[in-house]
Amino acid sequence: MGERAWSVVPVGVRLAAYTKAESAEILGDGEDPFGVAYTGLTWLPKEEHFGVRVGGRLVAHAGLLRVPLEIGGVAVEAVGVGGVAVAADVRGQGLARVVVGAALEHARTLGPSYGLLFCRPPLVTLYERLGWREVGAEVRVEQAEGPVPMPLRTMWTPLRDGLTWPDGAVRLRSYPM
Repeated sequence: MGERAWSVVPVGVRLAAYTKAESAEILGDGEDPFGVAYTGLTWLPKEEHFGVRVGGRLVAHAGLLRVPLEIGGVAVEAVGVGGVAVAADVRGQGLARVVVGAALEHARTLGPSYGLLFCRPPLVTLYERLGWREVGAEVRVEQAEGPVPMPLRTMWTPLRDGLTWPDGAVRLRSYPM
């Protein structure tokens, strides 16, 4: 499906809050709306939220959270992107690009050099189309029992021009976002 010719061009906006009801409006109220429960991971809530409304209905969301990392033993900070969701009935119409774009526009004002996200393998192609790249190194994330390998794909995007991802193992010094 290509991008839809909307009567009003959808715009990503910062949300004052993002409630469980709004999440259910986009994804339904199933127990595992992101399909990641099998990982057994504990996830952090996002602190900043962006959405797209069409006809007053929230149809897309992306959240942000600054997170501490080590890459090749060097401490850096990234802006984690998570909770990306588009309502099933409007997928394939460019709304992920709109909402992730709005979130990244804000992320570029926060200071860190990199955006970071975790996704299921079938979503890698979508994020690549949005300019994200896969991290080739092993990624470990914090959990209650200590650091564990991230079972999902890890992707990054530069938040400033001319950046490349540093070499070395990656350790997220927090729960994933």
